[in-house]
Amino acid sequence: GHILRTPCLKSATQRSDCTMALDNEKALALLARIAARDEAAFKALYVATASKVYGFVLNRTRDAARAEELTADTLYELWKNPHAFRGDSRFSTFLLGVARNKMLHAWRDQPPQHEDIDDFTPVLASSEPDGFDQLAEKQRRQGVRRCMEKLPDEQRACLHLVFYEGLSLAEVAGVQRIPENTVKTRLFQARHKIKNCLRLFLQTERAHG
Repeated sequence: GHILRTPCLKSATQRSDCTMALDNEKALALLARIAARDEAAFKALYVATASKVYGFVLNRTRDAARAEELTADTLYELWKNPHAFRGDSRFSTFLLGVARNKMLHAWRDQPPQHEDIDDFTPVLASSEPDGFDQLAEKQRRQGVRRCMEKLPDEQRACLHLVFYEGLSLAEVAGVQRIPENTVKTRLFQARHKIKNCLRLFLQTERAHG
C-alpha cells in the first residue's frame, strides 16, 4: 500500500519513458524532498528507476511476480531511508546494490528450487572423483545449499555476489562499502567453511545411505 503504482512495472518492456536517467545531483535533490515525505518526489524517483530495477531483478530471478515485489521493496527502502545514499557512488550503482541485497535476503529466506547451484560447484574444488552418479550430484547440491545457509551473512553475501551475480571483487567492495581486501578475506573464509561443511554433509549422507 505504501508503493505508488506506475506504468513502469505494468509495461516493463516499454522502457523509453522509464529509465534510470538520474544523475547524482538529481537523485539527491529528489531524496531530500522524499526525506520531507514529498510523495510527488517519490513518484518521480519511482517512475525514473522502477523499470530498470525490475529488469535487473527479473533477469536474475526469472519470476515476474517476485521481481515486481522486490522492485517495490527496493524503492520503498528509499522512502524509509532517503539519507542512505550519500553521493559517494553512482546512484544507479547504489540502487542496484539495494536490489541485490533484497534478492539476497529473499534467497536466504526461501532458497531457490532450481539447480543453479551448478554454477557454484566448480568453486568447491572437490576432491571427489568425477564419476558422480545423479544421486551424488543431488546430494552435493543440497549440501552446498545447506552449507551456504550456515555462513555468516557478510560471507554469504560476498559469495553470492561473486559467483551468482558475476560481480568483480571491486564491485562487491563498492556495493558493500568495504575494502577489496575484506571481500577477499570473506570469500576465502566462506569457501573454506563450505568445503569443510560439504565434506561432513556428504560423509553423513553416505553413512546413512
